[in-house]
Amino acid sequence: MTDKVLDKLFSDLLSLEASTNKKIPPVHLWNPELSGDMDLVIDREGRWIHEGGEIKRPALVKLFSSILKKEDNEYFLVTPVEKWRIKVDLAPFFITSAKRNIRGDIQAINCMTSVGDSVVVGPNHKLWIEYEIGSDEPIPLVHIRFGLPGLLSRNVFYQIVEWADCEEVSKKRHLKITSMGKTFSLGQID
Repeated sequence: MTDKVLDKLFSDLLSLEASTNKKIPPVHLWNPELSGDMDLVIDREGRWIHEGGEIKRPALVKLFSSILKKEDNEYFLVTPVEKWRIKVDLAPFFITSAKRNIRGDIQAINCMTSVGDSVVVGPNHKLWIEYEIGSDEPIPLVHIRFGLPGLLSRNVFYQIVEWADCEEVSKKRHLKITSMGKTFSLGQID
């Protein structure tokens, strides 16, 4: 099935994604000099911690998340004239929910972040699994925007695993999930 047919079939989901992205400034085009380091950490659960205290105002977190930029393996809050380095424990976005949409025999997985970003897993928003050195615990991630990943919450990951299919490759069983015609590996089953 072609990308155009898939785009038409899931146009409502892609429209929601586009309306979310329309509100994002073009941070990928902003390249000011480094202003310094800010005492701001985005923890593993997507909480924004400034000078030891959690930022509780959702509107402020949403604003800050819209001016995030990643360069190499560092994260920054940027404007056209300022650039502040911040710390991110694992991923700057936290995916709190996912919905499975099946139309005909085609599936699309729609993910929502804690700050309201909506993405459809597929060619533009790939899903992948990483592992910390010395651990076999999966770290499931989805590309959100401009090279910024989102960590799937444990509940969302388990939900996606339930939707996955098992496939045997070289006498080993692997979990795979398909969304928007693309297949993504969720790892090997022992």
